[in-house]
Amino acid sequence: MTDIPNAPAQSDASRDLSFFKSLTKSLQNNWRKIVILIPFVWLLLFFLFPFFIVAKISVAELAIASPPFTKLIEWTDTGIMNIRIVFDNFIYILTDSLYFDTYVNSLRISVLSTLLCLLFGYPIAYGIVRSGPVMKPLLLFAVILPFWTSFLLRVYAWMGLLADQGTINNLLISLGIIDEPIRMLYTEFAVFVGIVYTYMPFMILPLYANMEKLDTSLNEAAADLGSRPTNTFFKVTLPLTIPGIVAGSLLVFIPATGEYVIPDLLGGGNVQMIGRVLFNEFSRNTDWPVAAAVAIVLLFLLVVPILVFQYYQGKEAEER
Repeated sequence: MTDIPNAPAQSDASRDLSFFKSLTKSLQNNWRKIVILIPFVWLLLFFLFPFFIVAKISVAELAIASPPFTKLIEWTDTGIMNIRIVFDNFIYILTDSLYFDTYVNSLRISVLSTLLCLLFGYPIAYGIVRSGPVMKPLLLFAVILPFWTSFLLRVYAWMGLLADQGTINNLLISLGIIDEPIRMLYTEFAVFVGIVYTYMPFMILPLYANMEKLDTSLNEAAADLGSRPTNTFFKVTLPLTIPGIVAGSLLVFIPATGEYVIPDLLGGGNVQMIGRVLFNEFSRNTDWPVAAAVAIVLLFLLVVPILVFQYYQGKEAEER
């Protein structure tokens, strides 16, 4: 007597097989859309969603509750929905000179720090590109090496270097250059040193990536036509490295504007930046609505110029 095959089991297996085939075909046909969708979902979950939460807090009022702000939407006993939006926090920020001065000071320090990073980082990146095949990996390793150490430890190391009885002052005194310690720690100078040192790799690496792609034959052609090295640099090399300059400048300028740790440790509270104001409002004053409004204004100060720059850059690319 022969066994009769299990027809329902075979049909389920064939159905599963056809489902996986159709799924595989769909993935193959739409892989570009899926790849583009992944970063959009990431931005939605970890940027837009938190941004809307902060925006909601910024239009609330301070309350003695947990969390310490009023609700945006409340329902009455009769089922009526009340939406309460308050813009007093933004008015308070715009009318209080403390916040205005802090924004201006943060932008000033971040712009100057970005220019210093560009001033020192450009020749370093140019030198790495022009170095030999043996030295190039070693120099790149030296640029990346600070990332292997904790950011906080590196800032504390600078506190030891810049202190009144620190390494730098002791060395200068031992060499007879100075007679008494120079006040460096807890000054604006120390903040500049910390920011430039910390964010220098963020300037060097984009510049290096851009310079590595440059066609060196253009410089040779300019030299054959009688152009001097200085003229060749300003007429050929510098314009071609503008994308790297812009990318590196944004990578330095944006985080430096909202920096908190470096002004707090190296500035000692004497250098007021917006990151420290945010910390004070959130933690010490427990005024979440004002702190959220400060963060929203800072975001617009950083994002709007970037969008305007990208708009005009896109128009120039279309005209070309």
